[in-house]
Formats: sequence, structure tokens, C-alpha cells
Amino acid sequence: MALGGNQSGGMTEFVLAGFPELNGTRTELFSVLLLAYLLTLTSNVLIVGVVGADTRLQTPMYFFLGHLSCLEILITSVIIPKMLSSFLSRQHTISFSACVTQFYFYFFLGASELLLLAVMSVDRYLAVCHPLRYPLLMNGAVCSRMALACWMGGLFPVLGPTVAVALLPFCKQGAVVQHFFCDSGPLLHLACTNTKKLVETDFILASLVIVSSLAITAASYGHIILAVLRMPSASGRQKAFSTCTSHLMVVTLFYGSAIFLYVRPSQSGSVDTNWVATMITTFVTPVLNPFIYALLNEQVKEALKDMFRKIAASFLRSLSPAEHFLKKTVE
Repeated sequence: MALGGNQSGGMTEFVLAGFPELNGTRTELFSVLLLAYLLTLTSNVLIVGVVGADTRLQTPMYFFLGHLSCLEILITSVIIPKMLSSFLSRQHTISFSACVTQFYFYFFLGASELLLLAVMSVDRYLAVCHPLRYPLLMNGAVCSRMALACWMGGLFPVLGPTVAVALLPFCKQGAVVQHFFCDSGPLLHLACTNTKKLVETDFILASLVIVSSLAITAASYGHIILAVLRMPSASGRQKAFSTCTSHLMVVTLFYGSAIFLYVRPSQSGSVDTNWVATMITTFVTPVLNPFIYALLNEQVKEALKDMFRKIAASFLRSLSPAEHFLKKTVE
């Protein structure tokens, strides 16, 4: 396609289509999104806080869980606040620079989360299959390096595609992005040039990150299942599986939607075909993950109960001097 219209340097804004079929329920949709965002922030901040504060949770599994909660907070904060402001102002525009920034951070954080899920599966494999060597294999320095690798593994591969998108020529000022955020496919669909090579590059990068991390996860759980089946006692098998249940549920939700969205030769589909899967990765899993880990993990539940007890006791102690002062004043 011949170039025509503005180069990216002249593009100042896009229009986000959002949910055009749900315009009649704007108030209800705003309320649901706001509730989802507040629940995501509150629950994940609680997980980060309790993991950092409780000595019983100073283990590799919970260390990585804390990083997962940080990623969930960030990835929802990249998208939801802009959506909420659009509902309030009825302005669906997003500046070109904000769109490119949103594009970069969404894919950077998403790639980092996929890599972290793979690392968490390796951690579970080592805990179940090599319990005697586990403390040595997964010491603090190793865990820190693995977490850093996950963040860096998402940070750098996305730079190239982001720069390429930022330099694309776009045909029409204020063009409509057929999505509720600046996703790859809808943005490439608006370019005034042939984006086939860029689509193929995106597909290859997405496949490398998703398929490689999924392969590590599948291999880890394959070894876990074989090891558990060889255990002689039913209680031992149940205990081993219970340490993996939460992570396996999160993995199933996240990988399923990620593969549907991005491991396809063409990503130019509209929001009508992709928004459900995107909603799962962007809204559903960040809300569910803390509850999955808290409700299915006795240690996290006990740590949360103890934290709330300490907060309540501290609050009551802070009230005591005031109550004593009021009592003396009345007397």
C-alpha cells in the first residue's frame, strides 16, 4: 500500500473504540471496571505486603508470588485508569505518545509475567522432585537473579517492535483503534504501509516468549506428575499436588488467553473477536490470582489472618489513649 497521510511524527492522537456495543450500559461498565481495578490493587498489595512482612512466607514460592502480584498491579494500571477516564469524560482519544507507551508497557509486562510463570513452575518442579537439594538450588541469590531475568526478558524484546510501530505512517489523524487499548493488531491495521513483515516479526516474538515459557511449564509439570505418581502414600501425593494447584490454575487462565490472542499468523482482528480473551488477561486473572493463592493456600491464609489481627490490635491500642483522655475529661 502506498504511503498516504500523516507520518507517525505528525500523528497526535488516536480514538479508542472501547465497547461500542455496550454504550447503553456505560454506568454499569464503569462501575464493574472500577470495582475490578480496586479489587486488583487491594488484593495484590495485600499479597505483596504479607509476603514481605511474614517470616513464614520467606521462601522462593512466595518470593515469586510477590513479583507476580507486582506485575498484576502494573499491567492493570497500564490500561484501566485510561478506560475509566474515558468513561468519565466521554473523550475516547489517546495521544500518539501515550498510545505507544501503553503498547510498550502492556507487552513488556505481559512477557515478563509469562516468563515468571515459567520460573514458578521450575520452582515447583525442584521443590517436589529434588526436595533435599531444593534449598541449595533455590537460594536467595538464585531467586533474585531469576526474577531479574524475567523482568529483563520482557523489557528488551519489546523495544524493537515498539520503535517500529512508533515509526509507522498512519493514514488518518484521529483514526479509530478497534480495541479498548493500543493493542498490536488494531494499531498495525491503521498503518498506511504494508505491515506484513512487522506482523510476522510480532508473531515470531510472541511465539518465542509464549511457546518457550509454556514448554518449560509443561515439562516441569510433566516431571512433577511422574514424581507424584511414584510416591507411595496418598497423603504425600495430595500434599505435593496442593503446592502446585494455585499456580496451575493461574497458568491455565493466562496461557490459554495469551495463545488465542498472539500465537496466530494474523493479529489484525477487531475487538469483536479478541476482547473476551483480552479481558481475561487484563481484568479477570489479576483479580482472581490473589484469591486463588489465598484461598487455596493455608500458609497465606494464616499469614493474612495474623496480619489483620496485628493491624486491629494496633488500631485498638491507638484508640486507648484517646478514650482514656475522654474519660478523664468527662469525670
